Amino acid sequence: MGDRAARVAKGGSRWESRYTRAVIAVDLVLITIVAVIGGLFGPDITIGIPHAQWVLVTVAAALTAGCLPACRAWEPRVLGQGAEEFGRVFRAAATSAIVLGLVGLAAGVEDVRLWTFVITPGTGLLLIGARYGLRRGLHRRRRHQGTCMHQVLAVGTPQSVAELVVRTRDARHFGWVVAGACTTNGRGFGDEDTIAGVPVVGDLEILPRLVDDGRYRIVAVTPSPDWSPQRLHRLAWDLEDSGAELVVDPGIMEVAGPRLHIKPVDGLPLLRLTKPTFGGLSQIVKGGFDRLSALLLLLVLLPVFVAIGVAVKLDGGPVFFRQTRVGRGGSAFRMIKFRSMVVDAEQRRLDLLDANEGAGPLFKMRHDPRVTRVGRLLRRYSLDELPQLFNVLGGSMSLVGPRPPLPEEVLTYSREQHRRLHVRPGLTGLWQVSGRSNLSWEESIRLDLRYVENWSLALDALILWKTLGAVMKGEGAY
Repeated sequence: MGDRAARVAKGGSRWESRYTRAVIAVDLVLITIVAVIGGLFGPDITIGIPHAQWVLVTVAAALTAGCLPACRAWEPRVLGQGAEEFGRVFRAAATSAIVLGLVGLAAGVEDVRLWTFVITPGTGLLLIGARYGLRRGLHRRRRHQGTCMHQVLAVGTPQSVAELVVRTRDARHFGWVVAGACTTNGRGFGDEDTIAGVPVVGDLEILPRLVDDGRYRIVAVTPSPDWSPQRLHRLAWDLEDSGAELVVDPGIMEVAGPRLHIKPVDGLPLLRLTKPTFGGLSQIVKGGFDRLSALLLLLVLLPVFVAIGVAVKLDGGPVFFRQTRVGRGGSAFRMIKFRSMVVDAEQRRLDLLDANEGAGPLFKMRHDPRVTRVGRLLRRYSLDELPQLFNVLGGSMSLVGPRPPLPEEVLTYSREQHRRLHVRPGLTGLWQVSGRSNLSWEESIRLDLRYVENWSLALDALILWKTLGAVMKGEGAY
C-alpha cells in the first residue's frame, strides 16, 4: 500500500507539492516581514528582559507560524479551492492572537495588546490576501493551460458519470479532470467504450486495481443503484493507503454549504438537509445592506449617471427604459435601465424573431441592430443596469439575486422554476459571474435555483466580489 501512495504522490501531485511549498514560503515570509515592522515601529516594552521588544516579536511570529499547521492551513487538500482554506487561516490568526493575549495577561505585559488586537489579526488578513492571489494564478493555469489538475476516476452509471464530466469541464478552475470512467458492466451508453469522450476503463469489480497503478488522484463515486453501503465501505478500506481521495456524490442536486449536515445515528452517517432561509435576521441584514449600499452608490455615481444620461439623450429618445418584471412572490414591478436600444425596439423585435439567438423564452442577438452606438458600450460593461439601484433602494430588487424574469417567462415556469421567486431578483447574481448571455436557458435557471437553495450572506459577498471582475472583462454581454 505504501508503494501505491508513493506512486500517486510522485505522479499527478508534483504540482500540488510545489504549490504547497509556495504557500508555506509566502506565509512565512509575510509573517517575518510583519513581525520585523512591528518590532521596529511598535511600542517599547520594558519587562526586565534584555531586548524584550524582539523577544515579543519572535514569540508572536513563531506563534502565528505554528498555529497555521496546527489549524491544518497548509493541508494540500484545501489549498487553492473553497472557503475552507481562508477559514483555517483565519482560525490560525485568531488562535495566535488569543494565546498571545493570554500569555501577555499572565506576564503582566500590557503592550502586548497592539499585537493581540492589531498586528496578529492584520497578519491573518494579509495571509488571506496572499492566498487569494496564489489561488488566482492557479485557477488561470487551470483554465488557460489545462495544467495543475487532479486526475479523477468517475464511478457510477453512464448518466451520472456524464453529468460529472460536464460539470468538471464547466468548472475547470476547480482542478478536476475526469480521466477515466468505471461502470457496472465496464461499458458506456449501449456498447460504447467512452462516456462524453472519457474512456471507460473497467467495471466495479476491478475498481481497486484501477486505482492501484497510481494514475488517479481522486475516485468520485456518483449515484448508482449498484452501490451498496458494504461495497462503498470496502472501497474506502481499499483506498485508505493508496494516496487517492474518495469523494461520494450524495445525489442531492444544487444543495450544499450551510444546508447540509452530517447526523450519525448508531454509526450510520446521515445527511440532514435543512430548509433554505428566506426570512429572519439574515434577510433583515441583507435588506438593510442592500438599501444602504444602493443609496451610497447612487450618491457616488451621480456624475456617471449624468454623463450617461447626456450621452443617451444625444443619441435620441428618452434616457430611461422601463419594463415590467416579476419579483419576489410573483409581484410585478417596473424595472428601470438606461435605454440602450432604439425607441421602437419592441415593435421591431417581431421582424427579428428568425434571428433570435436567445435561450428559452429570452430574445437575444449578439449583433442586435436595434442597439444604439451608446447602448453597445453600456451593455458591454453593464452600465445600462445601473439605474436598477433605484429598484434596490425601493425594495423591489436586491443587489444579489436571481435574474428578474419577464411575465411571459414566469407563465412557462415549472414548479421547480417557481422557486426562483422565493427571493428578490438581483442586480447581479450567479448568472452574472458565470457567463451572462453566453449561458443556455437551462444553465441560467440552474444557477438561479442554486442561489435560492444555498443563499447566505457569505455567498452574496462572494458574488459581489466576482461581479467586479465579470463586469470589467465585459464577456458574455450583448
